Amino acid sequence: MAGMALVLLILFIIIMLTGIPVGFGMGALTVISFLMLGGDLSMIPQKLFAGIDTYTYVCILLFILSADIMSVGGITKSIVVFCEKVVGHIKGGLAHVNVLASMLFAGLSGSAAADAAGLGPIEIEMMNEGGYDKEFSTSVTAASAIIGPIIPPSNIMIVFAGCVGTVSVGKMFLAGAIPGILLGAAYMVLCYCISVRENYPCREKRAPWKEIGKSAVDTLPALFLPVLIMGSIITGICTATESSALAVVYSVIVAVLRKQLTVRSFCRACIRSAKAAANVLFIIAIATAMAWAVTTLGVAQALTSFCVTYISNKYVFLLFMNVLLLLVGMLLDASPALLLMVPILWPVANAMGIDVIHFGVIVCFNLMVGTLTPPVGMMLFITSNVGKVKLSVLYRTILPFVAAAVLVLMLITYVPVFTTWLPNLLMP
Repeated sequence: MAGMALVLLILFIIIMLTGIPVGFGMGALTVISFLMLGGDLSMIPQKLFAGIDTYTYVCILLFILSADIMSVGGITKSIVVFCEKVVGHIKGGLAHVNVLASMLFAGLSGSAAADAAGLGPIEIEMMNEGGYDKEFSTSVTAASAIIGPIIPPSNIMIVFAGCVGTVSVGKMFLAGAIPGILLGAAYMVLCYCISVRENYPCREKRAPWKEIGKSAVDTLPALFLPVLIMGSIITGICTATESSALAVVYSVIVAVLRKQLTVRSFCRACIRSAKAAANVLFIIAIATAMAWAVTTLGVAQALTSFCVTYISNKYVFLLFMNVLLLLVGMLLDASPALLLMVPILWPVANAMGIDVIHFGVIVCFNLMVGTLTPPVGMMLFITSNVGKVKLSVLYRTILPFVAAAVLVLMLITYVPVFTTWLPNLLMP
């Protein structure tokens, strides 16, 4: 069985490197796995359906739809304007605007791809016109985009909660808040240092308080949405799924009041969101079937046996897990990676007494850093296309941001209070 698992792993890496879409590549490998195991292929449709037959996953579609409606309502641009008024006067101001805007937009989308595709073109154009190198602008955009799935609401944390089945989505949302803020702060420090070295421009004076206040009022609907979502969950008024529906209703009201939403634009937002959610759910379905094959091949048992034999220390296991997940995150999108790796790693982590919330944030954070890591990081491909920058150049300019993210990852890995304090305080 171990030999078969190794063959499948090598085959999977080859498939990913050929550029085949993740879902189809995993699907092909799943069929091969079933055939190698002598299994009945009629089981595959059952596994596909079982993988997405989860009420929690409705959140994914509704949060994506809410963010899309907010973008139609002009909120995306108002976030960028507000951030420029607040931090534009600091050295490297527009780089800080890029990071801060992504942190605020995270409360709307919960998706790195949505951040890169929605805010990315605005941020890169703004920085280029402001006198920043295109390579630096694109690197900041790629790096800041991964904050979206860490700060609540977060689509990948919904997927993680679905994988484990015994963890609250609300607690996972809260657990990501402090790590997301730490990552944003680390990026801003790095941007400041690079801007000083390269002598990048910034606004000469701080914006007048009147301008900041006016911009804050324009952005207030966006800033209130994450408060509405988390407030309804923490107080017990709504479940996570119900809060996502509430977010859609709120987004529609805001867009209508701003006179930006028409029947046609609403229908287009629904279609775009349905396509985006379908892509995520398709990958989840395929990954569930593939996870069954991986489990049947005994990969989880082999890893558990390896850890029991060679890794008896919890902190050494956490380091081993981080290295493994960084490699996986380079090859796979976060959702399928979660569905493949959580069933394998969680039994070992649980046996070592690692808190499930702490474990979940480490896994999600780690996989997002993996999407930023050369040579195969998915986020690099998206932002390279958006920013019109060669991948070979982006591989070099992104490395300082990867290093900053890894430092924050190590901090939250070995200081659990950063992930467990807030959910234990607000949702004991």
